[in-house]
Amino acid sequence: MHDNRFAVVAKAGDRIADLSTPRPVIDEDRLAANIDRVQSYMDRHGLNFRPHIKTHKIPALAVAQVAAGAKGINCQKVTEAEVFAEAGFEDILITFNILGPQKLERLAKLNERISALKVVADSEVTVDGLAAHFSGHKPLNVLVECDTGGGRCGVQTPGEAASLAKRIAAADGLTFGGIVTYPKPQSAPAVEAFITETLAQLTSEGISCPIVSNGGTPSLFEAHLVTSATEHRAGTYIYNDRQMVRMGHCTEDDCAMHVLATVVSRPNADRAVIDAGSKALTSDLQGFSDYGLVVGYPEARISSLSEEHGVIDLSSCTGPRPQIGERLFIIPNHTCVVSNLFDTMVFHRGGIVTRVEDVAARGLVW
Repeated sequence: MHDNRFAVVAKAGDRIADLSTPRPVIDEDRLAANIDRVQSYMDRHGLNFRPHIKTHKIPALAVAQVAAGAKGINCQKVTEAEVFAEAGFEDILITFNILGPQKLERLAKLNERISALKVVADSEVTVDGLAAHFSGHKPLNVLVECDTGGGRCGVQTPGEAASLAKRIAAADGLTFGGIVTYPKPQSAPAVEAFITETLAQLTSEGISCPIVSNGGTPSLFEAHLVTSATEHRAGTYIYNDRQMVRMGHCTEDDCAMHVLATVVSRPNADRAVIDAGSKALTSDLQGFSDYGLVVGYPEARISSLSEEHGVIDLSSCTGPRPQIGERLFIIPNHTCVVSNLFDTMVFHRGGIVTRVEDVAARGLVW
């Protein structure tokens, strides 16, 4: 049986206007400008920058980020890290608690392959599981994850952070590498206070803290306010998306990713249907009440998604309305999810395809 996944999507020189849809397309110039803008900001403030590759999942883009000055990369899962290790990356931080024999076995093999693997932990259970597996083998570098207000994973107090760091430092097979946090936006003073107290407690225990890793694209341009951090992690900035526009981190003109879709039906005057549903745009609202921004039709609302269909409410449009067969450029609410929905990503400059890259770490969820 023929596998359509391996059909030719596009080639250099094609017009993106001629591509089969739905299809995410990446503007090369905006991409390069986004990489340069953020790296320049980090350089000005003396911060190491560790891009999170879950946004794009493409080794060639991580190569460009490191070439611009990034220090290592951030992955979310062991299997993602394996793909990037295979592509030649050595300094990889995995920011997810890793538990279970299958994952730990893969992690151990990865640790033997590369020189600067790092993971995180926020509980004695996770630390003890790592220690049991790595005892007698090449030591694994472990950072303590701290909840500084993001409300996700992480120890809850500086005292807990210091206690867990002490446990890591004492464990055979583990090395304490520092602390890591993913805070909520606009909380730099609270983050700095948590880190300062943690560092003081570590110092009192005689434990050095080589890495203080702050994170998040939503917190990106306040990174310099967390003065105790040694590095910052961010991912979405490379493409940008609708949520980043809303937060004031960029404009629509900085959004490098668009989902190209075709109007396939106009059942009535106030409704258009496109061929991009939840399998192309994602149902991730990110706090919006609709599913993406239709470029050129700011009053149009993508009001609902099914798997293959996107329904656009045109009732508020005062000017022209999209017609059957028209191609639409949509800025997604959340680019990271879109990357995981497609096998390939088409890049262009001025509407002409420059390259097609495999989304190499697509679907690698553990």
